[in-house]
Amino acid sequence: MKKTSSRSFISRVRASMRDLHPSERRLAETVLNFPGDMAGYTASEVADLAGVSNATVSRFVRKIGYASYEEARRAVRDAGQTGAALLRLGASDTDAKHAIGTHLEQSRRNLEKTYEELDIGAVNEIVDALHAAPRVWLAGYRAGYPMASYLAWQIGQVLPTVGLIPRSGETLAETAVSFSEKDVLILMGLRRASKAAQTVVEAALSAKMQVAVIGDVAELLAMPVRWSFACSTASTGPLLNHTGVIAVCNLIATRTVETSGSDGRKRMEGIEELHEQIGEL
Repeated sequence: MKKTSSRSFISRVRASMRDLHPSERRLAETVLNFPGDMAGYTASEVADLAGVSNATVSRFVRKIGYASYEEARRAVRDAGQTGAALLRLGASDTDAKHAIGTHLEQSRRNLEKTYEELDIGAVNEIVDALHAAPRVWLAGYRAGYPMASYLAWQIGQVLPTVGLIPRSGETLAETAVSFSEKDVLILMGLRRASKAAQTVVEAALSAKMQVAVIGDVAELLAMPVRWSFACSTASTGPLLNHTGVIAVCNLIATRTVETSGSDGRKRMEGIEELHEQIGEL
């Protein structure tokens, strides 16, 4: 099979299934069930896992377009680092004995690394900008959307004009036409980032807005925005660990509420009065 570097490891395996011999097909089914094992296992270990020979592994990786097992393993590892959960899922991930301790330790490391790189001066700057902005926009795609929603909800307790992107049923153009120079956009840039994430930042910059990026996507953090908050999202499991991301959001939200003054307090009091009148809570 001709090597096509733009195709992912999984797509190559799936496309080859009909052309494989029985032992190769058994190997393909094994790696599709637990593709993350390719990143951490040797060829012999993967062969043992599938119950095939080393020679079968060698033939298999060549058939799906890789020059060697090492090249295939590197492709899986690199794809896993971009946030593809399936490529971090391995056969050994089912042991729950130490799950809590392992997750706690990874969360702690992510928090420490995130806060080591956090500039409190930048946090205070963006909080001041949020209070001064006629409108604040929160944008997020895929995993970034619930993070953006959380931050929008929290700062919306003291800021009256907070918008969330993408808005249901609207194109970006229909939203971006309302962007103005004094507005602030906060983008949650998390792997695997949608192409729309870069587009919304470009639209905001074109409107001369003040822009912040929070997340772990290097390309988005490197854009010419005013504030960049890099967050560690390393994980020992199939899903990225967003503990550091939510902590940064919580810090910005807390500082926004704390510095909102009498206007913020008046808005919060109004919310509580309506809670009582409506009986929502």
